[in-house]
Amino acid sequence: MAHKKGQGSSRNGRDSNPQYRGIKVGEGQFVTSGSILIRQLGTKFHAGKNVGTGSDWTLFAYVDGKVKFEDRANKRLISVYPVEAGEA
Repeated sequence: MAHKKGQGSSRNGRDSNPQYRGIKVGEGQFVTSGSILIRQLGTKFHAGKNVGTGSDWTLFAYVDGKVKFEDRANKRLISVYPVEAGEA
């Protein structure tokens, strides 16, 4: 009995979609509420002020404002601070 399939059927023809992880906005950039700040695997960055964490550790903004990266207690935080009316 032959153990090879005929007609060249491929056994490795599957591929998954990319995850598009990484930092999506830079420090000082203006974001609107609900904007995604970071897509990550695990808590490489933690949620700071006015930032929420999704079920897949995605960080997103709760309010409109400017993004600030902070270091506090051996953690890297991302915060969003609201801006005044004339500042944006």
